[in-house]
Amino acid sequence: MSMDDPEAPARSSGRPVDPRLLRYARGARVFFVAIGAIGLAQTVVIVAFAWLTTRAIVGAIDGVPPAELAGVLAALAGVVAARAGLLWLREAISARAAARVRSELRGGLTAAVGRLGPGWLATRNSAQLAVTAGRGLDALDAYFGRYLPQLVLTAIATPVLIAVIWWSDWISGLTVLLTMPLIPLFMVLIGLATRAVQRAQWQTLRQLAARFADTVRGLSTLTVFGRQHRAATSIERVTENYRIETMRVLRVSFLSGFALEFLASISVAIVAVSIGFRLIDGSLGLGIGLFVLLLAPEAYLPLRQVGVQFHAAAEGVAATDDVFEVLDAAGELRETPAGTAGAVSRGPVRGVLRADRVRVRRGEVLLAPVSFTASPGTVTLLAGPSGAGKSSVFAALRGVAAIDGDITLDGGPLPPPASWLAWAGQEPGLIAGTVAENVALGAPPAVAATPGGDGVSRALASAGAAGIDPSLELGVRGSGLSGGQAQRVAVARALFRHRIGGATVVALDEPSAALDAETEDALWRGLRRLADDGATVLLISHRESARAIADQLVEIRPVSEVPA
Repeated sequence: MSMDDPEAPARSSGRPVDPRLLRYARGARVFFVAIGAIGLAQTVVIVAFAWLTTRAIVGAIDGVPPAELAGVLAALAGVVAARAGLLWLREAISARAAARVRSELRGGLTAAVGRLGPGWLATRNSAQLAVTAGRGLDALDAYFGRYLPQLVLTAIATPVLIAVIWWSDWISGLTVLLTMPLIPLFMVLIGLATRAVQRAQWQTLRQLAARFADTVRGLSTLTVFGRQHRAATSIERVTENYRIETMRVLRVSFLSGFALEFLASISVAIVAVSIGFRLIDGSLGLGIGLFVLLLAPEAYLPLRQVGVQFHAAAEGVAATDDVFEVLDAAGELRETPAGTAGAVSRGPVRGVLRADRVRVRRGEVLLAPVSFTASPGTVTLLAGPSGAGKSSVFAALRGVAAIDGDITLDGGPLPPPASWLAWAGQEPGLIAGTVAENVALGAPPAVAATPGGDGVSRALASAGAAGIDPSLELGVRGSGLSGGQAQRVAVARALFRHRIGGATVVALDEPSAALDAETEDALWRGLRRLADDGATVLLISHRESARAIADQLVEIRPVSEVPA
């Protein structure tokens, strides 16, 4: 399912508990066992409370000695304390389980997105994913803290209480048994309406987050073309839609709560009227009648509360549906796409990279076949028009794109890219921290511990960034540098990784796109020296000046020019 799919609600499991929750969040399994034990204890306490209350009231009417009545009242106080303690324990376990499951699902979502790769992520909206991982999974507090405990309590308490009522007074038991189905029937109808309006609200929130993120990202362009006011109007319109959807959810919640309370009240009233008539004609004793009358509301309460708590949990359910779809997509991905990372390297890596009629899959489309042999000491330039698939070839090297054909390193399957590849893409991918920390990113601890040394400075110089202070503190996504400076720091990171022995192959995607002619010339000279020192350099560039340092040129044609 696409994260942007408006028909997503139709594909939801529709079950009270999605079985994928137990598969993807192991913490949920222990939670269900613990909450089941607590639910059983709560059921026993409910029956004990009704029985002791009945004994106390009937005893007071019958004139039971104060000493005996005091013992009953003391036991009743203990039961009340036990009931309060069980409620507290349930809340504590639910809060801990929600935190653990949130952490597991967030970690699984992050790993799944990384496994699916940039090609999959390019078809999704990152702002919507962020809302799902943040606000959406935070809503699991209500799901674990209210809905699931109430669901488990209902599954345990309702049949036990009906059995106790039937054993005490079969007429009341039969009445409860016949009226009870009305509540789940209306719960199903109300639940379908709730799920629909809650899902619509959730989709509107995700749309609002995506629209806001896109507007902020392109604000400078919108301002240049005088369209910033139109963007603000669009955000205002989506915000109004979100308000309308939220009010619709509240209306359904209040109406459904009223309907469930009304049905339960009518059902309890029928039981009470029946008991009252039989108390009058003497066919039923006061003790049994009062005991059953105290248990009747408790029999309906768990089922009623499930419907009420479902509304509080609906946003969390909607978010987990989205998370599970991403995790399912990652699970369906083959462990090792043909010709990509996953094999274990045999012997030392020298850096002879060979591609034999490699065709990258982009959705349902196979890109043009690419063949080349890149050896240590050479610069291989991949050229071709935009959209031909040059960056897709680099994605295949990194193991995040499926291919037909073979890519080998030193005659064997590609090992994991972290062991042989240094890469800098068109997006610098910088993080908050110093320039030196960004350059030394991923280096062994012993090297990263002193990232401000000569290695970082040399890498910056080779990337044409000698004028950038390694101790300069950067903000989120590397803010604090110009586009060209950020690109050079990213290139320096790849060069640094090669120089500390972490990679024999250096792959750079449009490294000079934001550079002036003088800085670009310095970068080309640095890459040429890198190759002369024994590196295998792969380069993607539209610049004609890049051809001067290339030992071989690999032309990649668009799909439209590939013979059928």
